[in-house]
Amino acid sequence: MFSPQIEWNCSECQSVVADRRKYCTDCYSMLTWTCIGSGKSEQRPWSEWRLTDESCIQHTAHDTEQIRQLYSMCEESLIRYRSHRKEQRTDGTVTSCLSPINLLVVTLWYLKHYHVERCISTELNSSPSTVNAFLREVIDILHSCVYPEFISLPVNFASKRTPHGPQRHHKLIVDSTCIAIPEPYDSDQRKAYYHSKYPTNYEIKIQIACDFNHRIVHASECYHGSVHDITVLSDSGLLEHVNSSVQIIADKEYIGEDYVVTLRKKSHERELTDEDKNFNRDINSARTTIENINQRLKTYAILGRVYRGAINDFEKITKIIQVISALCNMNLKKHPIRK
Repeated sequence: MFSPQIEWNCSECQSVVADRRKYCTDCYSMLTWTCIGSGKSEQRPWSEWRLTDESCIQHTAHDTEQIRQLYSMCEESLIRYRSHRKEQRTDGTVTSCLSPINLLVVTLWYLKHYHVERCISTELNSSPSTVNAFLREVIDILHSCVYPEFISLPVNFASKRTPHGPQRHHKLIVDSTCIAIPEPYDSDQRKAYYHSKYPTNYEIKIQIACDFNHRIVHASECYHGSVHDITVLSDSGLLEHVNSSVQIIADKEYIGEDYVVTLRKKSHERELTDEDKNFNRDINSARTTIENINQRLKTYAILGRVYRGAINDFEKITKIIQVISALCNMNLKKHPIRK
């Protein structure tokens, strides 16, 4: 099987060092390292998936170029994690850990299709506990290396280009989305996670914000399904950035917050004017973007299906959501939503 090796180089005198040292013996500069192959064939599944973009997209939702980009961002952390893992022994047989690139692609495969860990372990000839451990670790690595690169609030909202006219102050579009969970056994948990508008009735709630360039700029932490959308918005910190020239578009669940723009409703005394109807048409058109983005997030089965993990581990679920938001942004850049 493929076993990556470490090659140490000096960027100053361009010398290649055979052994592992911190400084070059010639010029005393700090050495840098890269991962090189052993000359043997690479491990499955990357050795198979990389043959075509079609196979990579089918299994991970990303083509080979995107996977290489992700790997370059996480390479050092993945190699460091792999080097610290001891070989797994089962019935006296030594099984090598996955290569760094396979740690990445198997994790992407898991997020996209949400296969049972037992099935993944059978495919990789490993144990479910090993699979569970490296999936959690690689998700942490993606969260620390990839998420900050793809998800961030604009530095200056007011200067960002948005629709002209009365809507020129609209800068962000916000909406909540949900992850379905099984019905909890505990009555207090059933009350906390209950949401009558969701098909399964029990959910974990998150909030997604995007700009008018169809880019996710914020993914909130997780909340119980019963928590009101306005509470999530208040806790997210987005309201700290709004004012008369920076306003947020949202649905009727957010009515009542200053500088949060919702649809205009007709009153008992009068019907909507043509101006109100045009305004509502623009708001609905803008909100289509965040709804399309939420649909793209749900194409990752770990968000689109019933979540099987511990429902009280909000830290892990938040990292999963934020990592997938970053991966979604990566795809949106290459395959944007039609305007």
